[in-house]
Amino acid sequence: MTDYVVIVAFRLKPNTRRVFRRLVDANAIASVRSEPGCRRFDVLEPKGEDDRIVLYEIYRDRAAFEEHLKTAHFAAFDAAVADLVAEKTVNDYHLMCEGTTPQAGRGGAGDGAAAVAE
Repeated sequence: MTDYVVIVAFRLKPNTRRVFRRLVDANAIASVRSEPGCRRFDVLEPKGEDDRIVLYEIYRDRAAFEEHLKTAHFAAFDAAVADLVAEKTVNDYHLMCEGTTPQAGRGGAGDGAAAVAE
């Protein structure tokens, strides 16, 4: 089974970045610390786009992500940022190769082969 990745892109309303960052950073930290199925939760700011924030999240599987959506910290974050966000896009992926960590059986770094699924 492959890990489940979610990339969320937010376009913020004017003058909301600082408040949004405080809230999203707290949500990211709480997710990694309190959810066993949350492997990674990064908050990214695209260069030259002060009104955009992108989240890169890795979960053990889709069920772990579904559990994340039920947590109190996510519910609080989601409610608090509703009026700060102009647009939100969510895309999900299967993590096929994590280049920073050898992943046996996935064609990851260190397995001696460049495996490609066709």
